[in-house]
Parts: sequence; structure tokens; C-alpha cells
Amino acid sequence: MATGTTRSRVNVMDYSGKEFLLNLDRAERAEFYKLLDEAPWEGATASGHWQVRDLCGHLIDVTEGYLERFAMERAGQEAPAPLGLTIMASRLDEHAQAFRALSKEQAITRLKTASDKLFEIFDALDEKQWSGEMVPHTYMGPLPACFFAAFQLIDYSIHAWDIKVGLGRDEPLSDDAALTLIPFMLIVIQYTVDADRAADLKCKFGINIEGSGGGSWAVDVDGTTVNIVEGSTEGCETIFDFDPNDFVLSTYQRRRGGRASGNLELADKVRDLLFKI
Repeated sequence: MATGTTRSRVNVMDYSGKEFLLNLDRAERAEFYKLLDEAPWEGATASGHWQVRDLCGHLIDVTEGYLERFAMERAGQEAPAPLGLTIMASRLDEHAQAFRALSKEQAITRLKTASDKLFEIFDALDEKQWSGEMVPHTYMGPLPACFFAAFQLIDYSIHAWDIKVGLGRDEPLSDDAALTLIPFMLIVIQYTVDADRAADLKCKFGINIEGSGGGSWAVDVDGTTVNIVEGSTEGCETIFDFDPNDFVLSTYQRRRGGRASGNLELADKVRDLLFKI
């Protein structure tokens, strides 16, 4: 579904984009909180078998986990080795459902308490810390502090969408969320190629995202090695055309979106190339 986006994309990895990202995070978080109040606590969502209460549990899990990792880094403690992305989905699934014993009020209160503490950390990050403080992520290892603020945008915006679908509401992501998440979805493509599905696969496909905040990228795949170059889709065997909303939801495996042209058999393989995180 096209959202009519015309604005440019903000580089939130640069300190100049910090205020924009945190304001957007807060707006998406407020929408998520609102949906938690409105939706049936054990209602279905578009996030697989997760119920509304499990989405709240997932946000508790990751938010408290980020607090622990910031505390660990700032105390000078050595973090355990990263677990890797291939087991991330199964671990997050287990952790999200571990909070089902909490009442709705208890779970929401726990999430809000942890989130307020995390945003105090985000707000206090100075220009050097925003992209220079390296915090150990459980699955990916050391990442710049600003990535954790971006991950919050992924969680709150996409999981709010999941709840809306469960309520029968066919609404796109906000324009700002969809545009801001484009670079992070390209990272997802680069690092979540399924080894079995990509075995012996060598190809080049293109991505076009419409609007002034979009762009064009050529993606070279050689097994699980992925190289992405921005600027042109020339020489690509198949090309996908997206609007920003469709690109984010397709990359996060909420839909099989994009208009494919060229080698359509390859297009089907590309659509199934990523493992879930």
C-alpha cells in the first residue's frame, strides 16, 4: 500500500538525527501503549503465534536486556560472546512467552518502567556516545549506542502494526517510521541470509524504493555473502519495486510485497532467502 511519502530520510545514525529518532521512538511507543490498552490481551496478532500479551513480553525482554547491556558496558564488565542471529528468533520467542504469568497491568507497568529508564540513557547520550559508545548486543556483539534506539523503532512500529492487523485494521506504518527503517532493513538483508536456501546461489537483484526518501540498490548474493551497492540496479537479473512501507514489512517477513520484474523464478527465491529474527 503506497503511503504517499514525499519527505526525505533522516540519517539517525548521525548525532544530528538523534532528536528526530527519539521523538519518533516516543510516538511509536505511545501508539503501542495505546494498542495494548485497546486490544484483547490474548488476542491474535500478525506476529506468528504471539498474542498481544507476548508482544508486550517481548518488549519487556529486549528493553530490560538493553538496560543490562548498557550497565555491563559502563561497569567495564566483559560481555558473554554474542549468540548469533540464527538462534535469535527462537530465544526471543521463549523469552516473550515467559511473561504470560504477569497480569496485563503488571506487564504493562513493567514495560513502561524499563522503557522510561532506557530513554533516560538515550536522552543523555552526547555526540561522541551516540555513535561511538559500543554496547554489547546479546546476539550481534558490540554495536554503537544509537543502534539500540533504532531497534526500539523497529519493535514499537512493527509490533504496533502486528496488533492492528489482529484487530482487523489494514494500516501502513507511519511514513517517518518506514523511511527511517530503510537502511536497517538493508542490514537485515545483508546478515540474515539462510545458509540452506542460499546454498550454491549466486545472483544479483535490484531494489527500487519510491519517493525522495527511497533510492535504488543492487544486491549481489554469493551464498551467504551479500554485498549491497546504492545507486543503480543496472545489470540485475530481477528488480523489486517497493514503497517504503511495503519494503519494511516485506523485509521483516510480514508480507511478500514488491512488484517483481525480470527473472520471476529468481524473484521467488529471493523472497524466501532470509531467516526470521
